Order: sequence, then C-alpha cells, then structure tokens
Amino acid sequence: MIYMAKKITATNPRLVKLIEMLKQESYKNQAKIWKDIARRLAKPRRRRAEVNISKINRYTKEGDVVLVPGKVLGAGKLEHKVVVAAFSFSETAKKLIKEAGGEAITIEELIKRNPKGSNVKIMA
Repeated sequence: MIYMAKKITATNPRLVKLIEMLKQESYKNQAKIWKDIARRLAKPRRRRAEVNISKINRYTKEGDVVLVPGKVLGAGKLEHKVVVAAFSFSETAKKLIKEAGGEAITIEELIKRNPKGSNVKIMA
C-alpha cells in the first residue's frame, strides 16, 4: 500500500512553507509534536485555534513555553513571564506578552530553539 501525503489546500505561502518545514523537522528529529502541529495548521482557518491571553495566563506558570497552532488574541491579561509561539498574534496580544516580560515568537523560531519540541505546551 502506498501512503499518500494529504495535499495542503492553504493558499498562504508562509503557511504552506511552515507546514512543510514542520513535517521535515518531525521526521529529522523524531519529534511527533511538529507533525501534530502541521496537521492542526493544515485545517481551514475557521477551524484553527484562537487563544486569548487570559487562557494562556490561566493554564501556564512562570517560564513555560506555549505553542498556539493558530492566532493569539489580546483579551485578558498576563501575570507572568512565558514564551508564546504562534502562527500569528494580534497587536494587543504581542504588547501584553512583552509587558509581562515574556516573548512572542514565531513557530519557525521555536523549532530553531527547540528542535525536539520538548517541554512545550500546546494550546488550542
């Protein structure tokens, strides 16, 4: 039986490139987390995660690394320092994360920093 990879239907060139990169890194580093994130990002935009700052604040502690396979929105407030990686951020969300002393980074940056994907919390 021949395995056929699911065709990416996204039209955003950055998203298509990111999904391919996630699949390659998953295979190269034997890190299933990247394949899972690629699968989540390949969904239609309306089915991708949208996470508010308040949810990140509620489910994380100081120093956590959080990955959002979608967009981070700025509702709520962040009371501790976390590193948040996401496909996109609202301007308010970026500002609130920086004010709390955290970092708002892209998924690509997270892969470079942590190729194995260890100790990363996925929020969807």
